[in-house]
Amino acid sequence: MSHTLVLATRNKGKIGEFRRILDAIAPGEINLIGVDEFADLVDVEETGKSFEENALIKARYTAAATGLPAISDDSGLCVDFLNGDPGIYSARWAGEHGNDQANLEKLLAQMKDVADENRTAHFTCVAALALPDGRIHVEEGFFPGHILHTPIGENGFGYDPIFAPDGLSISSAQMSAEAKDAISHRGKALRSIAPHVIQILRSLG
Repeated sequence: MSHTLVLATRNKGKIGEFRRILDAIAPGEINLIGVDEFADLVDVEETGKSFEENALIKARYTAAATGLPAISDDSGLCVDFLNGDPGIYSARWAGEHGNDQANLEKLLAQMKDVADENRTAHFTCVAALALPDGRIHVEEGFFPGHILHTPIGENGFGYDPIFAPDGLSISSAQMSAEAKDAISHRGKALRSIAPHVIQILRSLG
């Protein structure tokens, strides 16, 4: 039996990534759709002060608006030299939401003269499940690495071209989707929450 789950995003990259991970855990069991499937659904403002707050805001809103179980994530790049920034502001670091190139250029400019040993960073992802009846479940994942001096790679999205995962000599934008899913913050968070998602959806009948 297939259960419909709404992913609270319009980002095609995220939808594809979530779908691959869920299909690997429960093949054919979850019909994952994005909010673009709902013409009247507006984007809720992310007013939280943490990844968890923002993920829950989006998941709860989407579940209430659609009447379906909803999952959302909030993720971002946390750079140690910048005291954890851009953090929850990662998608709009340069001022315009979702302008990856501008965000990359701003971050690289801020890190221009920073030595390699001080370029440590990690991605954080919080995945939140919300049901129309008010139940929630939250999981978190981390992806450690460091900031490169120049972008490299064509895969991925966001800050992937300037982020080198710990233990690898390539950027996360040079990794295959499957290799990245196996170690990424989003992959870890979703794999952690997936058993809870499946259990709860199964309980709905």
